[in-house]
Amino acid sequence: MTSHPHALDALAAADAAELEEILLEVCSSPRWAAAIAQARPWSDREALLAANSAAMASLTTEDLRDAMAGHARIGKPTAGDATSEREQAGIQGVDRAILDELHEANAAYEAKFGHVFLICATGRTAVGMLAALRERHPNDAATETEIVRGELRKINDIRLNRLLDAS
Repeated sequence: MTSHPHALDALAAADAAELEEILLEVCSSPRWAAAIAQARPWSDREALLAANSAAMASLTTEDLRDAMAGHARIGKPTAGDATSEREQAGIQGVDRAILDELHEANAAYEAKFGHVFLICATGRTAVGMLAALRERHPNDAATETEIVRGELRKINDIRLNRLLDAS
């Protein structure tokens, strides 16, 4: 990936309030945003992504819930939210029956785990997301928490890369 040092430098130079606002758009966990901010300045893109990985590893279950609160239900991207719609592009134009199955599987997952099904949806089809949802439903809470942590890290990596590439 091409490095955009200006974007990285601008991000690192942002004042605390501005940086927090930017980071909370990437991930809605205040603890994650604080950990990323504390890791600055980042020497390069890889250092920022390493900070994301370290921050994700340190989040508690409650912090992960904060992070998940910023994500739309799979199959129902937030209308007017370009990030949500882009990340869930794989559901556009899909058969209504698949969307209904996604809705039912989401409801069962949420009833079991108490939070939305979270997956890095970028590049995935609706059928693929439905299959993953069904595959993960039998997991216990501890296993699912660690899978969610990994999926959030992937999503944050994509969002951070996009932020750096936007300049």
